[in-house]
Amino acid sequence: MVSLLDIIGPVMVGPSSSHTAGACRLGLLARCLVGGTPEKVRIELHGSFARTGEGHGTDKAIAAGLMGFRPDDERIRTALEIVESEGLQYRFEKTTLGEELHPNSVRLTVERGAHSHVMVGSSLGAGRVFITEIDGYPVEVHGNCHTIVLLAEDVKGSIARIAAILAEDDCNIATLRLTRKERGGDAFMVIEVDEQPGENVRDDIKKLAWVRWTHRLDKVSA
Repeated sequence: MVSLLDIIGPVMVGPSSSHTAGACRLGLLARCLVGGTPEKVRIELHGSFARTGEGHGTDKAIAAGLMGFRPDDERIRTALEIVESEGLQYRFEKTTLGEELHPNSVRLTVERGAHSHVMVGSSLGAGRVFITEIDGYPVEVHGNCHTIVLLAEDVKGSIARIAAILAEDDCNIATLRLTRKERGGDAFMVIEVDEQPGENVRDDIKKLAWVRWTHRLDKVSA
């Protein structure tokens, strides 16, 4: 099914929905992983992002997203100058992330205080994005829902306990995916919810003894 967004595109600062709106949303999601504007970021551009991204404003859009600017924010045009004035250390590189990835893809390594995370994502067109990897764990995040991501020990009853915390905050689970590399090791959980979870939800999950870290990813779709 073709949506109106696919026909007219998102509300955005141009010139390209793939290279600008989508790139900005990827920056917004990476920003959420460290709880705000990162202090340092490594931006590895893949495919057409690497070949033509600078001319299409991909570098400015990613930087804007990292600072919390939305795709329709006029400050995208001067985002690199704003980043430098804010003291954010950034480095752009061109790389190859794998033939299976969409041509408009990027790997973002973000650092803020004690938090450091690596995210791989793609811009699919019309401002749509798809996160395929966080800290080496395969994920499926489109930014269409409010999302909680967490890394925890693989213990019995963990899903039930977290679901109870969400229910207590009147948050309904839309999807839940758990990935682990080995039995009894760490488990990476991605939970999409219909309602925006409060910070108390994140804090209550953090208090669980077997949870290593957890973050909220804001809904970034139009």
